[in-house]
Amino acid sequence: MEKMMAVSDFFYEIKNAILSFNGISDILDILFVALIIYGALILIRDTKAIQIAKGFVLICIVYAIVSLLKMQASSYIFSLFFPNLFLILIVIFTPEIRHALESVGRSSFVNIVKGNDKTKKYEPVSRMINSVCRSCAEMSDKKIGALIVFERGSLLGQIIETGTRIDAEPSVEMIENIFFPKAPLHDGAMIIKDRRICAAGCILPLTANTNINSALGTRHRAAIGMSEQSDALVVVVSEETGTISVAEKGNLKRNLSDGDLRELLTKTFIPADNDEKRIFKSFIKGRHK
Repeated sequence: MEKMMAVSDFFYEIKNAILSFNGISDILDILFVALIIYGALILIRDTKAIQIAKGFVLICIVYAIVSLLKMQASSYIFSLFFPNLFLILIVIFTPEIRHALESVGRSSFVNIVKGNDKTKKYEPVSRMINSVCRSCAEMSDKKIGALIVFERGSLLGQIIETGTRIDAEPSVEMIENIFFPKAPLHDGAMIIKDRRICAAGCILPLTANTNINSALGTRHRAAIGMSEQSDALVVVVSEETGTISVAEKGNLKRNLSDGDLRELLTKTFIPADNDEKRIFKSFIKGRHK
C-alpha cells in the first residue's frame, strides 16, 4: 500500500510540475542552468578538479543510498558535512572559480560592450607572437633546440600534466631560459595556452609515420606526432642546424625565417579584416537564401 502511495505521489508531483510550466521564462531558466553546468564542465575537464567533481558526485550517490536505507550513524556523519558544503566547494575550487571569472572578463560579450577595437583586442596575441618569434630567432642563431606547442581547439590537459606547470606571460627571456642547454626543462615541450606559458618540460607523442625524413630528430618527430593527434600548432628549433620548422595537421614546414614564422602565427591567431568581413557577408547571404 505504501509503495502504491509513493508511486501515486510521484506522478502527482510530475503532473504539478507540468501544469506549473511557465512557457518562455521556464525554458530560459532551464537553458541558463544547462549553460552554467556546461561551462563549469568545460573549465574543469582538463584539470585535476574534474577528479574532485567525480568524487563529489560519488559522495552524493552514497548520501542518497544512506538516506533511502535510513542508516542513522551514516546520516549523522553526512549531516555534519553538508551544512558546510558551500564553503568547502569554494575552498577546493578557488583556482577554477578565478579562472572562470577571468574567462568571462575576456569573453566576446565584454569585448562587444567595450567596442570592437581590433588593435586592443589582439594586442596580447601580438605580444605573444613577437616574444616567440624573437626568441626563436635568437635560439636559431645560437643553435639552441626548442619545442613550442600552441593549444587551439583540442585540449592538451594530459600533455600538460606530463610537465611542470608555469603560468607566465611569454617573454623572450622566459622562453630562452626554459630552453637554455642543461636547464631542468629544456628537453621537453613548452605549452602555450590562452596566450600564456602554461607548462614546460612536457612529453609529446612521437609520430608513427615511417615515411618522414630519416634526418629528422626526436623534436621534429614529436612535433609531427603532436600535430597528428590534435589541432595544435608546433614550432621547432633544431639543435643541430638551428633551422625553424612548424608542424600542423601532420605536415612539417621546414627552413622558415623568423619573418615567415611571424607571418604564419599572425595569420593563424589574428584574423584579417577581410576574413571577418567575408564571414559576416556569408552569414547575411545565408539568411536571405
